[in-house]
Amino acid sequence: MSTQPSVASKVEGQTIPALLRRNATEYGELPALTSLDDETRPTLTWAELRHEIALTARGLAGLGLGRGDRMLIMAPSTPDHLVVDLAAAHLAAISCTAYATLSPDQIHYVARHSAARVVVLQGTDELKRWAPALDALPALGHVVLIDAEAMPPDDRFVSLAELRRRGAEAHEADPDVFELFWSGIRPDDPLAMIYTSGTTGEPKGVVLSHRNVIHEAYAVQELHQSPMHMSNIAYLPLAHIAEREISIYMPIVYAGHVHTLADPTTVAAALARVHPQGFFGVPRVWEKMVAALKNMLAAAPEDRRNALLEASELRQRGYRLRNAGEAVPEELTAKIEEADAKLLAPVRQLLGLDRLCFCSGGAAPLPLEVLYFMAGLGVEIREVWGLSETSGAVTTNHERAFRAGTVGQVVADTEVKVAEDGELLVRGPLVFLGYLREDGSIEAATDADGWFATGDIGSIDEDGFVTITDRKKELIITSGGKNIAPTRIEGLLNEHPLVGQAVAIGNNRPYVTALIVLDEEILPGWAATRGIDTADPAALANHPEVRAEIDRAVAAANSRLARVEQVKRYHLLTRPWTPESGEITPTLKLKRRIINARYATDIEALYTPS
Repeated sequence: MSTQPSVASKVEGQTIPALLRRNATEYGELPALTSLDDETRPTLTWAELRHEIALTARGLAGLGLGRGDRMLIMAPSTPDHLVVDLAAAHLAAISCTAYATLSPDQIHYVARHSAARVVVLQGTDELKRWAPALDALPALGHVVLIDAEAMPPDDRFVSLAELRRRGAEAHEADPDVFELFWSGIRPDDPLAMIYTSGTTGEPKGVVLSHRNVIHEAYAVQELHQSPMHMSNIAYLPLAHIAEREISIYMPIVYAGHVHTLADPTTVAAALARVHPQGFFGVPRVWEKMVAALKNMLAAAPEDRRNALLEASELRQRGYRLRNAGEAVPEELTAKIEEADAKLLAPVRQLLGLDRLCFCSGGAAPLPLEVLYFMAGLGVEIREVWGLSETSGAVTTNHERAFRAGTVGQVVADTEVKVAEDGELLVRGPLVFLGYLREDGSIEAATDADGWFATGDIGSIDEDGFVTITDRKKELIITSGGKNIAPTRIEGLLNEHPLVGQAVAIGNNRPYVTALIVLDEEILPGWAATRGIDTADPAALANHPEVRAEIDRAVAAANSRLARVEQVKRYHLLTRPWTPESGEITPTLKLKRRIINARYATDIEALYTPS
């Protein structure tokens, strides 16, 4: 059981619409939603945001969307996206954002399985991707297009502007109807749905309740002692449970200020503009940030570089002591404070990381080198662990209790235990309602005692810190019968800046090998600083200096692995793996079955005597 104080009393009776009304009433003039993509679009206050939601909800109701109906959205993170999502919530409909990287076949599956009554698309690009599926969906009534210029001549389509206009007319005629829409919603009613990545089969529709997401928000806020009215940037896909929780539901609970960003690749510039108080990054975001900072350091004058490195080392020493549960000596504390104020604080301010009070990472293990490097800058990333099925984080590190390499301790009112086979089981108010069936019913996924099997293998130490070892279905079993966790091997390989992605191979094989994808962003700069006069990825992959550097990266990883886990041979790849190319999911998880099939020839060569 969690050792954290219960938040159940705060959650009881609450729903997302009720909290939105509270915000509009008590914090009506405070900023709620800002677009970083359109400077001409004014920031919405909480009162204005709820009004926009009301108009959109009336418009959606006019399309026939109601209690229990499903609505799919494919659009980037924008104010329109959040407004239409929350409008559906006020109708007791179940909204679901689909990843923009879904293939036409995947779109057809999700749309058919969900039996969506309404689909909301951003514009022309999304419409092209959906066109093959739209004519084969008998339940579909209407398609709402956010970009009015993309409207085709089809009666099923309506622009968001027209939807809002119709809603405004209806709301002006009888504003009380909007309040009636949501007044009957209860905490355990369905709120939203997320489709899983489908790494081992067809995606599943994870149905979350109001209680699920609100409890998550209160539990995390309490543990991190996050302030009310915290600011953040919504830049990851809202199909991702972490972004949905952090950028939709948590800001409603603490009346925060969300800044939407449609293009995730521009998040570094956005950080410098917003200086947010909260920031969540998947490992790749943090890895790219560290790589960029290291390149900046390499280009700095020697005296400046050395001073920054010394200041960073001081902060890392203090971090390591606190990580071990030890006190930081007063003399070291004084040195850290002096060096930080003079050298590191200006860097954080320049990067927009100077106001952070909630900084976390998750979705996959974060290399320890990245954790320590950022801690040396004064940015301490708190790793978390959770799933769509658990409404987000089940465990988290926090300022008063953290341990690098673990995913922290269990949040309030939640239980985690280890099954006999090492699988982690979760029980409590964060566990979802169940998986959506094609007939619209919801199938519970817990056992008779309420435990949900996560599919993750892990351990819990005597202080309650949870460590994730691997996915249950992804463990490598060598031909010698040894069980090996591939993610540990991959995480160590990924610590090197030239390694963009890596996958460990070895199931039913005599030893472990790896496919390594060179980082296409870091590689050219690395080569240029060494006088290598080509930027061609294929040529660089065969360059002796590059090969030697990857040899060193593999050796460094092997030095921290047991002999049976060590990578004996590897194959270099230059084309990055993306959701579009199919080797990874939209949440950046490896699709091992596809990788093994696609690179079968290369893999076989690794086990053929040369």
